[in-house]
Amino acid sequence: MKFPTEMVELPSKGLVYPSDNPLSSGQVEMRYMTAREEDILTNQNYIKQGTALDRLLKSLIVSDIELEDMILGDKNAVLVAARILGYGKDYTFRYNNEEVNVDLTECPLQYIDETGLTKGINEFQYTTPTTGTKLTYKILTNKDEKKYKQS
Repeated sequence: MKFPTEMVELPSKGLVYPSDNPLSSGQVEMRYMTAREEDILTNQNYIKQGTALDRLLKSLIVSDIELEDMILGDKNAVLVAARILGYGKDYTFRYNNEEVNVDLTECPLQYIDETGLTKGINEFQYTTPTTGTKLTYKILTNKDEKKYKQS
């Protein structure tokens, strides 16, 4: 059965992924939620294991990608898109005993800063202003986050 899909833009524009990685296109194809995804979100075992959101994304993303390769900013953008596609753009919550309504489509993507970026390489250089120490850093991927949570 073919479900309707949407193309979701990635804040990284795909620039940090190697050219042979499908994420380098800067977008992923994602289908709309069904009752199956609702079941994933409410599954108590998945929630306790901390795997519910990854399982949700694996179920929704149609593009042939490895979720483990996705940087966290892109993953968060795809989660927001899943929320919009599944439940609509309006998000209501309570803050300081006041009800707040946010239109999620009005939250602009924060694109990656391309300064010093080498296309296809998730590695950046920074020199500290005081000591001149040169640092190399990367944006965490889903795999990195899981690794650090386990340690």
